[in-house]
Parts: sequence; structure tokens; C-alpha cells
Amino acid sequence: MDDLFNSFMAGPDEDGRFGQFGGRFVSETLMPLILELQRQYEIAKDDPEFWAEMDALWADYVGRPSPMYRADRLTERLGGATIYMKRDELNHTGAHKINNVLGQILLARRMGKTRIIAETGAGQHGVATATVCAKFGLQCVVYMGATDVERQSPNVFRMKLLGAEVIPVTSGRGTLKDAMNDALRDWVTNVRETFYCIGTVAGPHPYPAMVRDFQSVIGKEAKAQLMEKEGRLPDTIIAAIGGGSNAMGLFFPFLDDREVRIIGVEAGGHGVDQKMEHCASLTGGRPGVLHGNRTYLLQDDDGQILEGHSISAGLDYPGIGPEHSWLHDVGRAEYVAITDKEALEAFQLCCETEGIIPALEPCHALAHVMKIAPGLPASHIICMNMCGRGDKDIFTVARAFGFDMDGPVGRDAG
Repeated sequence: MDDLFNSFMAGPDEDGRFGQFGGRFVSETLMPLILELQRQYEIAKDDPEFWAEMDALWADYVGRPSPMYRADRLTERLGGATIYMKRDELNHTGAHKINNVLGQILLARRMGKTRIIAETGAGQHGVATATVCAKFGLQCVVYMGATDVERQSPNVFRMKLLGAEVIPVTSGRGTLKDAMNDALRDWVTNVRETFYCIGTVAGPHPYPAMVRDFQSVIGKEAKAQLMEKEGRLPDTIIAAIGGGSNAMGLFFPFLDDREVRIIGVEAGGHGVDQKMEHCASLTGGRPGVLHGNRTYLLQDDDGQILEGHSISAGLDYPGIGPEHSWLHDVGRAEYVAITDKEALEAFQLCCETEGIIPALEPCHALAHVMKIAPGLPASHIICMNMCGRGDKDIFTVARAFGFDMDGPVGRDAG
């Protein structure tokens, strides 16, 4: 592995590839836009004024740095390793998504774009995009699968309050994959004034690397905070993965710290042995091309993309970011799957022990923490990314627990 890569943080190459993964697989219409986006991002990356504006907004608008919280009651309940949570759910809008959205929309403004489009699954990327568009007075259109519109209704209302147009997508199973398909179609049609703000480390180059760079503020803060609190780096870092932006944000600054174990947690749905009933593409998929990049995907024998399933709308995607695929193949990161049932158990435990109502996405990471922490010594430090808060998932969780939100107890609650 060292013979192939002097540094895990060196990729991608000039063609946007992490080994065999990544690249640009887009129509001729989009290629000039992609190349211009890359050119503008390369300029912005080296511009101190761009990062000064980002730092100011992260601090004064988002509320960064997000806290590094030692979960003492959870640690005591599980026994074994000491558990820390990187509290990115405390960001403005309630998730990590706004870290990246700010960067992309500042870039869009530099490029003179006045119309922003986005795809969203759980709605957090859509809310973050609508929020930043409202701040800067930009037109905002969000594509959201019809299934997710129903199960994430609080976030749909938030987007509309913020002035966004939310377009339900009825093709396929009406989830994140289908929303991204329609957003790409919109971009091809409205190339002149439109900027596509992608919410994860997927899509054609430069999106995977650009989104990772914006989200790496998570891992940079985590490193500094744990050095301050513990005087050393964590032993293990863990994050949930759909496309994988919160995970790459945490992982990237640690990639060259070989002593730190890195674990990504995919959505196991009803079980990875159940065809089309999970979204664990690294566990149950194989390489292919989707949404402009080559990566691991859930697909049938003919190469047709499968729909997949997860109780978590944000993880309900049949692929994964290409850098994760590369890290998987070269062995720098481990990837596991957690079922819906296990994620719900983690949701309940987190509420009861720490007074934190988490999103279903990070519950997958927490469920794996629950599996490994008891077998580790107290000196072992685990840092997991609490990447979203659970307001948006209350109705989904209530249904899963058999609680009638419209019944007498539901109406009187609070």
C-alpha cells in the first residue's frame, strides 16, 4: 500500500480519479460547466479571502466549532471504551450539510450564478441550501423523492418557509437516487444561470473532492479538540455513510495517522442478505457508473441500479462516494453495515442516556459503537460523528415504535 501511495491525502489525480474510482461521466453539454467549476474552485482554494469569508460564516452563522462531547453515561452503560461525540447536529440547520453548502454557494456567487438547484434525501441538504440561498437572495429549487417528501415532511415545510421550491420526484422509488437524476436533468437544461449544489462526496469531478474539502472542517476540529481534552488522537473514528460526506469530513484529516482506526457504517436496512432491502453498496455491491462517477453500486446482473432500502432517508442511496470506494479497496478504512432495527435501538439508547435525540443517520454509527465499545479498554477512545439531530425523524421513529402521533397521547404530549 505504501508503495502505491505516499499519502492517502494526495488524491484525486488530475482526472478526478481515486484509483479506478471517481472521474467524470457526464454529457457533452455539462462538460464545459464541470471544467469551469473545477477551474473556479482551484482559484478559490488558493484565495485567502475565500477562506476568510468561509471561516467567518462558519463561526458566526453556522456556530462552529461544534463541540466535542464526552458521552459519560453512554460510556458507563456500555462499559469499555471512552466515547466522544463530535456534535455537528448543533450546527445551524441541524446537520453537517451546511458546512459544504456555504462553500459551494460562495463559489456559485463568484461564478455569477443566480439559480441554485439541489437534491435531498433526508431534507437536511435541502434545508441547508434553502437557508444559504435565503441569506444571499438566490433562487432555490430542491429535488426530493416523493417517498422522502412524505417521510421527511418537517424538512419539506422548513424548505418552503425559507423560500425554496420543492419538486417531488415520482420516478423510481422516489428517493435520493431519483432526486439526483432529476437535478442533473435540470442542470443540463438550464446551464447558463444554474449552479448544482451537490450534497455529498459523489458526482463528477470536482464534486467528491470539493465537498470533502469543505466538510473536512469536522475532522480538523476533532483532531484539535481531542488533543486538547485527551492529549492525543482517538484510537477509533466512526461515521455513518450514505454518499458519505460527513464521514469523509471526519476521516480525511486522519487518513495519514495510521494508528487511528477508521470505520464507516452503511445502511443495512432489513439485512445485507436481503436483495434490494439494504443500501450497503460496499458490502453488497460492485463497481459501476452512476451520477457522473465510478464507484461501488447496488446493481443486478445486467448492471441495472437497484433501489435499495433504509429507514434513514439520508442513507437511502444505492452507491457511495468514490473516495470511500478507494479507501475500502486499499484497506485504509473498514466498512460495516447496521440494520434498521439496530439503528432504532441506538436511537432509543442515545435519548435515554445522554438526552440527545439523534437523526437516524448517525444512529447507524452509534449502533456500531454499541457493538465494539464493550470489548475495548477504558483507555480506548472512540470518536463518532453525531452528524444530525432527530427532529426530522420523529414521525418515522414514532411509527416504528408503534406510537400514534395523532392519538390522544400524541395530541396531549408536551
